[in-house]
Amino acid sequence: MDTISALKVSSVDMEKKENMAAHHTSEFQTKNIVLRRGQIFNMKVILNRPLQPQDELKLIFSIGQNSSKYVELDPMTSFRSQGWHVKIAKQSGSEITLSVISAADAVVGQYSLYINSHDAGSFFLLFNPWCADDTVYLPSEEERAEYILNDTGYIYMGFAKQIKEKPWTFGQFEKSVLDCCMYLLSNLTPHELQSPVSVSRTICTMMCSVNNGVLMGNWSGDYKNGTAPYVWTSSVPILQQHYATKLPVCFGQCWVFSGILTTALRAIGIPARSVTNFESAHDTGKNLIVDIYLDESGKTNTDLTKDSIWNFHVWTDAWMKRQDLPPGHDGWQVLDATPQEISEGGFRTGPSPLSAIRQGAVQIQYDTKFVFTEVNGDKFIWLVKQKEGKEKNVLIAVETASIGKNISTKMVGENKREDITLQYKFPEGSPEERKAMEKASGKHTDEDKPNRSSSNSLKIHVLQNSVELGYPVTLTLALKRKTDVPQNVNISCSLDLQTYTGGNKTNLGIIHKTVHVQGQESEVVLNMAADSYIYKLGVFDDEMVIKGFIIAEVMETGDKAATDMTLSFLYPAFSVEMPDTCKISWPLTIKCSFKNTLPIPLTDIRFSVESLALSHMQSWEQGTVPPGKFIHFQMKCTPEKIGPRKFIVKFTSRQVKDVHSEKIVLITN
Repeated sequence: MDTISALKVSSVDMEKKENMAAHHTSEFQTKNIVLRRGQIFNMKVILNRPLQPQDELKLIFSIGQNSSKYVELDPMTSFRSQGWHVKIAKQSGSEITLSVISAADAVVGQYSLYINSHDAGSFFLLFNPWCADDTVYLPSEEERAEYILNDTGYIYMGFAKQIKEKPWTFGQFEKSVLDCCMYLLSNLTPHELQSPVSVSRTICTMMCSVNNGVLMGNWSGDYKNGTAPYVWTSSVPILQQHYATKLPVCFGQCWVFSGILTTALRAIGIPARSVTNFESAHDTGKNLIVDIYLDESGKTNTDLTKDSIWNFHVWTDAWMKRQDLPPGHDGWQVLDATPQEISEGGFRTGPSPLSAIRQGAVQIQYDTKFVFTEVNGDKFIWLVKQKEGKEKNVLIAVETASIGKNISTKMVGENKREDITLQYKFPEGSPEERKAMEKASGKHTDEDKPNRSSSNSLKIHVLQNSVELGYPVTLTLALKRKTDVPQNVNISCSLDLQTYTGGNKTNLGIIHKTVHVQGQESEVVLNMAADSYIYKLGVFDDEMVIKGFIIAEVMETGDKAATDMTLSFLYPAFSVEMPDTCKISWPLTIKCSFKNTLPIPLTDIRFSVESLALSHMQSWEQGTVPPGKFIHFQMKCTPEKIGPRKFIVKFTSRQVKDVHSEKIVLITN
């Protein structure tokens, strides 16, 4: 009688193309096959002879650097283990097709597979928003296309009345991006790697260099030994550089942190969106109130003013079930990688559920009180008066609706901004919103409020939101009074040139004006020459805005009012011409022109072009453009990938930051 030869595996075909198409991972540029958990995948196994009933066919899946055995399956005997199963789908002679389904809560990471003793290679297993049993399941196909598969988008910047979109390349499928994410998760235990809560919190932590992570934050205005934050338009070079060097990449600010965090979450399969909060509070006193102290000319008293309000702040929302919390907190969660707050020993914020932020449930994990204040604080403006050598603080304005405005993200499936403020908070002034404030602060909303001395008989606001670069600053103030009696009003306005966080600033001057007003409503115009700001534009290597505080006092009654305002610069036209289509590996020509409308030269000029069709961002230094002159410039680049691809063309200089244009070009074979 013939003895049956020992069963050997000759080869294994992991059917990369078919499996990755089925798992929505075809775009990943990896050597390894990329799969999603909770979903079937097939492999073709060639044996040295047909399979017999008494044979063993052991599939051993191991994970991590030290390849610890995680799951063992055998279609002949133990075809189920830890929620995984295997079956023989097809058998033809010595060729069999095996179908494996991983558990919907399987460990996420890099696996190696041995069949008997044959090395079948390694693969990545990701979270799966298409699988109803996965904790990151997202029911809408359009939302999965946006929050997992879209590799370009926008990050919103500017300020509440003048929102600007910055095109951003997320590039989660590009070379080394997924490898970088897996490397950043390498210290987690298998148990932690099952949960999007611990994975997203760790990825958030690892985006920041103070936690030995990816990106170094810098708000100093001096970026000599790195890249100025406003220059980045893509997460890809940052994550690639970190993975190659294992050193921090220099430098980032909040939108760059959000960009790379959104990329990393989409790469590992957690739905994510970049979110901008305008007029974002940073409350150092932890009392849900932002206190701003001004002297009598409207200048900020920096000794007393410890809290700050950023014109905008960008973070990331991630979608997941929160099995670690009481019911009702599934869905979007805030994660913020910008190093602001220490949470459990490291700089990180979140995941914090939007449902808890909305209700003021600030004790719900993680860091919900901090995020609640960013979108909900009240703003108090104090006047510091000098009286007989002593300082006296007088409350001149309380604004309950000025913090946390126009919370914005890119709309699903469209290149438009979506306002998601109502996902974060109840309408301003509604009973629910005040109730959330009470719950968050632990007291009635009127308990802590100082009595307002003024009877609010004077109100002011500014009509402008912008100034054209190179032109004088003109401010039109609308004054409202409750009386028709003619009165004299003293106006003081202090203007600063500053960055979006208010951190770096240089004072442009103070305007004093006394006006005789009649009627309940009147307008007053204040002017400041263009020279006041032009020569200061290049002091900090950041995009600047003009911020002003205005104090008005009625001379006859002593009634006071105060307001603040922000003006952004409108830049001269930047024209870009490029073709609608181009062949792969052929040069694509981009023509740019820009006029210097300033009375000073523009220095350190640079043009750049970035696209996922190109292997890397390309830039050209162009020196200086004298006042009043045009610069015309041609760039040539060679596309390496087909399909409709977005090209972002940028002009930057020391004085004029971040002027860009974008176009989709169809790259063909």
